[in-house]
Amino acid sequence: MGNTQERFDIFDEHKNHLGTEARAEVHARGLWHQTFHCWLWTVVEGRVEVLIQQRHPEKDTFPGLLDISCAGHLLAGESVEDGVRELQEELGVTAAFSELIPCGVVEEEDIIAEDCIDREFCHIHLLRSDRPLEQYVLQPDEVTGLYKLGLEEFRSLADGRFEALTIQGVRLDENGVLIPYERTVSETDFVPHSSAYYRLVANAIKAAYPGK
Repeated sequence: MGNTQERFDIFDEHKNHLGTEARAEVHARGLWHQTFHCWLWTVVEGRVEVLIQQRHPEKDTFPGLLDISCAGHLLAGESVEDGVRELQEELGVTAAFSELIPCGVVEEEDIIAEDCIDREFCHIHLLRSDRPLEQYVLQPDEVTGLYKLGLEEFRSLADGRFEALTIQGVRLDENGVLIPYERTVSETDFVPHSSAYYRLVANAIKAAYPGK
């Protein structure tokens, strides 16, 4: 769920470095900080599918919602390259930063509550991973499930035309074992990233796999 005493580098809205602050203060005061995002995608019988994680129900932001395959905060003093550790921590995926496809930086601002304002400089990356879902190792206090969403359905999140559908995946059972699971989802089940954010990711995956 995140250690409230972790320290983050903080910035002004122009990305000028201002110093460091504890995680709890960063969110309470709405201070700009940096995050690492990595979207995993796979190809199954010619169909491109994006991996979506389900956030732990006790997360301080967007608990229980469907979100980026892998994401985390950059700690004070860390570079974007250091963010690759999140892949190992959350999904059990070992990858070098050089294997990722960089997609740029997106500014996100979410006013969740009066005392919880999340302002992030999101460093977005892609990684193709064709391993079966059952072979991922989920960090149980961060991620409770992993699902596949077709690229066109993913793109519809950007276009505001997402329709309810059933998705396939895996979730952790009460013993911490991954089991197959399917669920019906609508747009409200996803973290509300901006249309521009979802479009950027969808276009980048399309460019990485032009065959689809």
